[in-house]
Amino acid sequence: MTRPLDGRTALVTGASQGFGLAIARAYAQAGASVFMCARDGAVLERARSEVASLAGPGQQVLAQTADVSRPDDVERLVAATFRAFPRLHILVNNAGVYGPIGPIEEVNWDAWVQAIGINLFGSIITCRAVLPHFKSHRSGKIVQVSGGGATNPLPRVSAYAASKAAIVRLMETLAEEVRGDGIDVNALAPGALNTRLLEEVLAAGPERSGRSFYERALKQKEDGGTPLQQGADLAVFLGSSASDGITGKLLSAVWDPWDTLDRHRDDLARTDVYTLRRIVPADRGLSWGKR
Repeated sequence: MTRPLDGRTALVTGASQGFGLAIARAYAQAGASVFMCARDGAVLERARSEVASLAGPGQQVLAQTADVSRPDDVERLVAATFRAFPRLHILVNNAGVYGPIGPIEEVNWDAWVQAIGINLFGSIITCRAVLPHFKSHRSGKIVQVSGGGATNPLPRVSAYAASKAAIVRLMETLAEEVRGDGIDVNALAPGALNTRLLEEVLAAGPERSGRSFYERALKQKEDGGTPLQQGADLAVFLGSSASDGITGKLLSAVWDPWDTLDRHRDDLARTDVYTLRRIVPADRGLSWGKR
């Protein structure tokens, strides 16, 4: 299918720049109508205009400012979305921040809490707002942007790491809650992207971000990072009918064969493949660890 999202509508948070904008572009090119949100109104309007230029006949591209960590903002955003689109098919939770960078005992506590509020609570709030609509139609797609912080320790970026791990377990849990309601819930890891988050690490410098993390970020910038389109293509797949029945998974745009997962629905449904789990000694060939 060249336009796998024809006739679908999507709400994309954090859509004014970076990966969120790449997803909005890809969705418009795939045939969807898109409602975009972000906190900066001027940047958001420029992004909306760019995405609208990619839309075809019958598609709409709309936008409204919102801070997803504020329930009132989300309530207004979702109400505006439903006024524009009687039927919403896809929620993409992309809004996110790194939060303060540095040793956990030294970073600003209010900034740390704010990062959790945006990354974790913002995702929960938007899910809560659209779930009744999805349930009433017995269908819907929730695409949650996660990242490397979900599966690996990230020293000195603790709020980001903690919130991203929490988001994945939230999506796994929500997928079980709505199993049988026709709603697919998945997390997406887009890879190492050269976005404003990378620039924040570089601006913080090696003393605050840590020498190893800083040097890795520097090399990533020089190498170009993972193309934004790679993760955006996965977001299109997860919003399309091709992914129906695939739910409760954390999928990597870089490492996983996501474009062929529709052939493995039964295996995915009956196993813990692509989920967070605890590693026990036997997993590493060790004989101890059993009582």
